[in-house]
Amino acid sequence: MRNFLCLAALCLLAVPAAADPLPSWAETETKAAILDFVERVTDSDSPDYVTPADRIATFDNDGTLWAEQPVYFQLIYALDRLKEKADADPLILSSDVLRAAAAGDVATVAAGGIEALLEVLAVSHSGMSVEAFQDDVRAWLETARHPTTGMRYDAMVYQPMLELLSYLRDQDFQTWIVSGGGVHFIRAFAERAYNIPPEQVMGTAGPTEYVDGAVMKLPGIDFVDDKEGKPVGIDSRIGKRPIFASGNSDGDFAMLEYTTSGDGPRFGLLVHHTDADREFAYDREGHIGVLNRGLDEGPDRGWVIVDMANDWTQIWPE
Repeated sequence: MRNFLCLAALCLLAVPAAADPLPSWAETETKAAILDFVERVTDSDSPDYVTPADRIATFDNDGTLWAEQPVYFQLIYALDRLKEKADADPLILSSDVLRAAAAGDVATVAAGGIEALLEVLAVSHSGMSVEAFQDDVRAWLETARHPTTGMRYDAMVYQPMLELLSYLRDQDFQTWIVSGGGVHFIRAFAERAYNIPPEQVMGTAGPTEYVDGAVMKLPGIDFVDDKEGKPVGIDSRIGKRPIFASGNSDGDFAMLEYTTSGDGPRFGLLVHHTDADREFAYDREGHIGVLNRGLDEGPDRGWVIVDMANDWTQIWPE
């Protein structure tokens, strides 16, 4: 009997401890809340069990999965391409906004709001096939570098969020991107950066037309996938209310509200940029990632707010 007990004890010692699915998350209440939620909705004996078919998780992109300062990375791409087009044909700079953009005056473009941004995108992103555009985005990512970190833009993804995406998928969640950024822009790199296939990427979309075997990008905007547009897009594309949603700004408020207003277990997660040393610190003021309503109302709604400085032990992948 004694030998049997010793053998059993040795067997237990030989069983490796389960690997931490979120190693870049500090051992805080935030991490505990995520693990607890996922365990509850995936345990078939739990009253909060959710079938795999209904385990839908949606994520904003800019400021949630990758960085967004000093401006959205897509805007930096658009400015680069606008300058190239203007060098070849200066007549395309037909407005003060376009002239400012071609000169690299980001402040003027930002001050013009969404209308100015759309004007820049209309000129810089149109007139080519979707495939040619995405090839161009991938080529730009190979050579472009962030103005302060010197990193590749697609290297400035958040390691803790990559772990969260992987953890959810391991637990039979579908992970979707629901972004205000351009859908064709994000689809160019989402699979490589996040392991999210292009068919699970939603974003702002411009008009297109089919011409001689190709889908061509046209000037203008058909659908803005931001603020109240996010729940509308989710309903149209996914057809189910998510049970998990994550964002970082008030542009994501409606998506988190829609997600957590449903019946049964729900999880809302906001990334709060509090780490000026390792990334950037910003919230209530500015032109990018403004977070007011989420900070004010999120806790009372039961949303979990990530304190980047304290909840993440690592920012970028190594």
